[in-house]
Amino acid sequence: MGVDGTGAFTLTREQTQILDTVDGFARAHLWPLQQKMDDEEHWPDTVMPALGEMGLLGVTVPVEYGGAGGDLFTAALITQGLARWNHAIALSYVAHDNLCLNNIARNASEALKQRYLPGLCKGDVIGALGLTEPGAGSDALGAMATTARFENGRYLLNGTKLFITNGPVADVVLVYAKTDKSLGSKGISAFIVEKGFKGFKVAQKLDKMGFRGSTTAELVFEDCEVPAENLVGAENRGVGIVMSGLDLERAIVAMINVGMAERALDLAIDYARTRVQFNKPIASFQMVQAKLAEMYVGVQTMRTFCYQVVAEASGMDEASGGRGEIHKKTAAAILYSAETCTRVVSDAVQIFGGAGYMRETEINRLYRASKLLEIGAGTSEIRKMIIAGELLK
Repeated sequence: MGVDGTGAFTLTREQTQILDTVDGFARAHLWPLQQKMDDEEHWPDTVMPALGEMGLLGVTVPVEYGGAGGDLFTAALITQGLARWNHAIALSYVAHDNLCLNNIARNASEALKQRYLPGLCKGDVIGALGLTEPGAGSDALGAMATTARFENGRYLLNGTKLFITNGPVADVVLVYAKTDKSLGSKGISAFIVEKGFKGFKVAQKLDKMGFRGSTTAELVFEDCEVPAENLVGAENRGVGIVMSGLDLERAIVAMINVGMAERALDLAIDYARTRVQFNKPIASFQMVQAKLAEMYVGVQTMRTFCYQVVAEASGMDEASGGRGEIHKKTAAAILYSAETCTRVVSDAVQIFGGAGYMRETEINRLYRASKLLEIGAGTSEIRKMIIAGELLK
């Protein structure tokens, strides 16, 4: 981002080209998949390889591991473009590329990077993050019950992870577990678990209200055998990986809100122009115009704010997450964008009227999906606690 010759704060030409390319691809190839994904909770297995072929996976990963050597802002633009035309795929993209792939690239050993990153960047291997548990949602670290003990040269993981995006289709899961219960949240470690490891299973695929097709699962570990070398970072130092990862996650997930809200606004404008009541398009009614104006302002402000925060988060190193200005701003970006997206999509449904209430319509899919974004990656309430906590320090 930068200031152009007219003084306008805008994307660079290269950034605009990236967003336009993703937008065009998603409209042509991913938008037609929406209905089947929503009806059947279907995951199209050609998607990740296609994204990999286009160079859209591993954007933040160095070229020597198969990535593009780019930055977080580029990944955010990709997320925005995908979310405009298929928000479910955008969510799975984030789980794969940001939560799993990027965290491995930032924190894993050289051997682990060489082993896992190329396949994840190609899309031949699908990634996921295993953090949330049945009893550990907002208190993901303190209430974590999954354990890992070192025994006979490998770790044995025991526990359950819940609401795991990409869980049913993931080949690799970055899993957090307590290696020292006496240390509480300071005794957490991170591990790379492959789907074929003994003791690991997908207990159930979950049936969701929205983001259907971005498959979600409960994962169970019963003395799951993980090689010692699959420890990511140092033992009992996983909390730093979690916190820096969560800040980056919030910055990226905020862009799903942006893409969805942009699409909802476009759908509402098109419908208002063509829907005729009382012998005139409903776009001619001032109350409809007022809604469209408010939706436009919401989309513009959330996009500008999220761009700013993502640009700042792009420079965040591994040790600076979970505190300070960037911790506050990423929480603020996803708080504002999620609540604004919900409002924009809800107003769009109101403009659609009865048609918007029909399950098969695109605006209905956006409406059902939008609520998750006030819950996932930390609820709106948790985000407010983070912001207030940093303000009051």
